[in-house]
Amino acid sequence: MAGLSAYRDQQWQGTRGELELTLETSCTLYVGNLAFYTTEEQIYELFSKVGEVKLVIMGLDRHKKTPCGFCFVEYYEHEDAENATRYINGTRLDDRIIRTDWDTGFIEGRQFGRGKSGGQIRDEYRTSYDPGRGGKPKRESLESSDSGPPVVQSSA
Repeated sequence: MAGLSAYRDQQWQGTRGELELTLETSCTLYVGNLAFYTTEEQIYELFSKVGEVKLVIMGLDRHKKTPCGFCFVEYYEHEDAENATRYINGTRLDDRIIRTDWDTGFIEGRQFGRGKSGGQIRDEYRTSYDPGRGGKPKRESLESSDSGPPVVQSSA
């Protein structure tokens, strides 16, 4: 099995040993560092290259219901998920280096960001805008009520 990462879901209810046993048989991956505009179709197409994908669940901002840079990919077979960690982790999608981590399995509600602003917790610590990822740094998010992406106006 591809090595387990150091990341641990803080909401896991069992022991560390139980978590590791669950991850060793899991068919579900957490995929992070996605651009906010990466689509479910793009995820499905990429991850289908290593096995039959059962389900893709896009991570959403809890309040705006817009993508916030992560998803879950579930395969039918553990071996396919293992191949995804081996061959897709660290590859580039929408100019972002994506990362995969083993996940215990999707549970309703986990598709929403856990940050106070509704997005990911990490995004609340960002201080600069990353055009490759999308979204706004915390300061701008809190000051702005605009829920859409930045609008570029043409001078033509």
